[in-house]
Amino acid sequence: MRKKVILITGAAGEIGQALIRNFSETGQADLLTLDLHSLPDPLDGLTTHIVGDVLDDNLFARLVTEYEFDTIFHMAALLSTRSEFAPDLAHQVNVNGTLALLQLAADQTQRRDQPVTFIFPSSVAAYGVPDLETKARDYFVREWDWNYPTTMYGCNKLYCEMLGSYYGKHYLQLARSLPTMLDFRSIRFPGLISAFTLPSGGTTDYGPEMLHAAAKGEAYACFVREDTVLPFMVMPDAITALIELAEAPREQLRRSVYNVTSFSLSAAEFLERVLSAFPLAEISFVPDVRRQGIVDSWPAGLNDHAARRDWNWQPAYEIDRAFDDYLVPNIVKRYQMN
Repeated sequence: MRKKVILITGAAGEIGQALIRNFSETGQADLLTLDLHSLPDPLDGLTTHIVGDVLDDNLFARLVTEYEFDTIFHMAALLSTRSEFAPDLAHQVNVNGTLALLQLAADQTQRRDQPVTFIFPSSVAAYGVPDLETKARDYFVREWDWNYPTTMYGCNKLYCEMLGSYYGKHYLQLARSLPTMLDFRSIRFPGLISAFTLPSGGTTDYGPEMLHAAAKGEAYACFVREDTVLPFMVMPDAITALIELAEAPREQLRRSVYNVTSFSLSAAEFLERVLSAFPLAEISFVPDVRRQGIVDSWPAGLNDHAARRDWNWQPAYEIDRAFDDYLVPNIVKRYQMN
């Protein structure tokens, strides 16, 4: 008999590590995790971890003989900045890897005649606002506003949202009998900030990079203008959102893709928060033209009314608590211990 597990891909990344800690604390499920890299030592023993590639069809063919995936958190991705330098690789990882896993989940759904829940983290990069005037006017965008991404990563995320919706609603639509459909659910995240893991290639990472550099006593050149405004969320709220969406009754969900957010602030306001905690921080602004163009196309805020309505989403960390209770004390402790 196959073992029922929760599968987390991209488990060595920021979100993956936080999910593992969350599930290990609750002890509510057996975990199977996958990543190109080994997990950090503190996570050793909390999961059955496999070092492998989401593009390895043979690997998944072996796994499905041993495991039944009750829920899949598909975190594996090539992030925004790296995707611009390697768009072909980004498409392979972000689209082909997701498509293969969706097909696997759909097949398992058919075999067990019970939906596999497929949780897919999307991104603010799925938007493409045409200019700064429009960005200021349409401050809080809805899920269906300005879906014209300007990056490979954003295109990948938007397309995979559509693929997931297809597998969740229309797969095998020409079959003679109505099939059981997988349960696809996606969250569009703002920029995510973690106190416990270092930024890893996202275009919103200038914020957390400021904090970590200041805590280490290192100078940092911010790659966007001071007036750049983006939405953000701290990692505990991101994990809460993923778990709450996964646990929400299916009949309550009116969409397959939901915005979530916590607070928006400019790069200058972010710097003010950093300086209040680290007065000696050496932070300068040296905008990179290409990366600046990308963040200018992303909205200043996200409208998450649908998530609040359908599954009672509510961030626990507004801006003051995010910095004062989570980010600053934990980042200070991190570097005092090193």
